[in-house]
Amino acid sequence: DVNFNVYFVNIMKPETVFLIGNQLAVVGWVILLLSWFVPPLRVFVRAAVIPLLFAVAYTAVVVGTFGGSGGDFSSLAAVMKLFTSPWAVTAGWIHYLAFDMFVGMWQFHDAKKHGIPFWVMVPCWFLTFMFGPVGLLLYVLARTAKMRSLTLWGEA
Repeated sequence: DVNFNVYFVNIMKPETVFLIGNQLAVVGWVILLLSWFVPPLRVFVRAAVIPLLFAVAYTAVVVGTFGGSGGDFSSLAAVMKLFTSPWAVTAGWIHYLAFDMFVGMWQFHDAKKHGIPFWVMVPCWFLTFMFGPVGLLLYVLARTAKMRSLTLWGEA
């Protein structure tokens, strides 16, 4: 019976996972940009391949290293304590990369659907990649200007 935590931590180091995550993010964003002009690449966007790879990595990190820092989500101080662990910071970083990429893919599909031009999307994607919610806000503003509506999707 192998202890998963010990196995995981001995096989991978947080810095390695962090660097692989960053490289995968760049690949994902390049695929997203190229997909605008190269329709066969859209299969990666439609299937959310990169965010799903991040989801697998995030799950492995959380399952493999959970509980090492003593922090929790009950207060700012407790969250800060949680992020004193290199593995917790790595998990948090992968979380950001996954969700920013997923938002970028949603923007892609939505922009294509509504005829928002590529040149408008480039700054939205750059800001989504670098500053997440800022890029989302810029996209929503651009979309609202184009569509003359704040509605982002149909009725639930």
